[in-house]
Amino acid sequence: MYICINNEILMRRYLLILPILLFFSQLNAQNYKELTDSALHVMWRAKDTTAKRTALNLYEKAFKLHPAEIENLGRYKASVLAGNLLEIDKAFKYLVPVAKEGLDDIPGWKFVVGDFFDKEYANLLNDKRWEQLSIVASVQKKAFLKDLNDKQVEFEKNGLKKMVFNKVDDGKATYQKIKNFNTFLVKKEDGYSIKFNVTDSLNTSYFVSLPKNYNPKKSYPILFFLHGAVMYNSFSDYQDRSVGDGWNRYYTKYAALHDVIMVYPSGSKQYNWMSTDHGFFMVPAMLREIKQSINIDDDKVFITGHSNGATGSFSYLMKQQSPFAGFYGFNTQPKVRTGGTFIKNILNRSYFNVSTDQDYYYPPGANDSLNVLMKKMGADYLDHRYNGFPHGFPAYEESEPVYPLLFADLAGRKRNPFHHQIYWECDDVKYGKADWLEITQLDTVGKKADWHQRINFNILKLLSYDKKNDLIARDTIIKAFNFPRKSAAVKGYFKNNEFHLESSAVKSLTVYISPEMVDMTKPVIIYINGIKKADKKPAYNKSFIIDNFNRTYDRKAVWVDRIDITI
Repeated sequence: MYICINNEILMRRYLLILPILLFFSQLNAQNYKELTDSALHVMWRAKDTTAKRTALNLYEKAFKLHPAEIENLGRYKASVLAGNLLEIDKAFKYLVPVAKEGLDDIPGWKFVVGDFFDKEYANLLNDKRWEQLSIVASVQKKAFLKDLNDKQVEFEKNGLKKMVFNKVDDGKATYQKIKNFNTFLVKKEDGYSIKFNVTDSLNTSYFVSLPKNYNPKKSYPILFFLHGAVMYNSFSDYQDRSVGDGWNRYYTKYAALHDVIMVYPSGSKQYNWMSTDHGFFMVPAMLREIKQSINIDDDKVFITGHSNGATGSFSYLMKQQSPFAGFYGFNTQPKVRTGGTFIKNILNRSYFNVSTDQDYYYPPGANDSLNVLMKKMGADYLDHRYNGFPHGFPAYEESEPVYPLLFADLAGRKRNPFHHQIYWECDDVKYGKADWLEITQLDTVGKKADWHQRINFNILKLLSYDKKNDLIARDTIIKAFNFPRKSAAVKGYFKNNEFHLESSAVKSLTVYISPEMVDMTKPVIIYINGIKKADKKPAYNKSFIIDNFNRTYDRKAVWVDRIDITI
């Protein structure tokens, strides 16, 4: 299979027609679309020179019969095939217009000095014509990247980064300054590719799509879409609005109707939101960057995704839910891959699941068991089941009715970081915070409370494809969730300046204070397991307010004081 620039986008664009292609006869196909679709299908499956020759012949037949319909996707594929077949002159003939004009949203230089040219055009690299193309492409690339950088500078200009606290007299005034800030600038574009620093030497990107009539005086909901196939993706230096096409076309459509900002991060095998913990920081870090530049409603920040991306959305619900109001996912595998899946953590938030009965990633029986479990717990969990569809459900037009439901749910949800009741469980204090409560130290050798129990269930059938590409149900007995480490948990409530908490396997915790939770003129009293552990009048702590705000850029959940307790 050939490696293609922006291959996932192009693959998705043609995925919907591939089943139809199986019924086409290559010899009988005559119109341009039939011929080039057949050629593309043969090319993707080609394993030898004969198959590659067949694919190139189909492209050239299409070019000969329909010269007025020739487009750069066909030229690009034909140039790769010709180069592989050592037909060098022909390869350059097809490549030159692509390198000059580009393909859809892909600039032409990417075909010559992009990430994959050395693999796709290995047989052309020693030709003088390649050197000439490279010189021109390098100049184009430099100009393109400068334009991207200029747009990012414009996107990031002013905003929260310019908030100055040194002239604010006290903590209460600091608190009010943050709560009342609304000095954001008009944006020149409605879409921005933003470079993101993963490490000191490693970068990726995310694309921000703004409503057409973005008003900097108005705060907007924001929805992060996490892509799937993280094991097969690599970082992208930049992205364009084509990320909202293909499988994401309905997000684009309904986000526009509801004035929702869409964000599309780019993950990789090593740094992502699911399979390792190295990249789990990325989405909250991107959110902090975005909040500094545009007017986000901090109580209407959401995450969605498909496949591995949906598992990522579910993982943020389980591990780091504080910045978010709600979670969504198509074809989710609902489990945490990097630690325990503490399912009761959903009680502070919600999950909107979209499942199908022919999904190899997570079988319908397991979804049914999870639905029963969620209902028993009283969780805000919705499972929307669609029968007759495989794992790639968003590719189908029949998936569109889900999106009005999803965006209606999003419109009706609002985060409440000051909710009176809370439950939080973790096996790593890195993820010990949920809204106003933080577990700061575990006591894994102590006795667990009776209410602190692992919740799990058995999965008895898995779906998989056999050699004939038929979906087969296979019997199994596996646990839905893994628990590689011991955990600690806290549950409780506050009312009238009193906090009543129960802890299990916890050595220390912190309670965060907001004027929206307590009467700041009276002492806050905290009971842990029935024992009074704190009796303190809260204060507007200026340095704490500023330090905490700089970590989150959250203008709604503004904490003014903290009470640390050792149990």
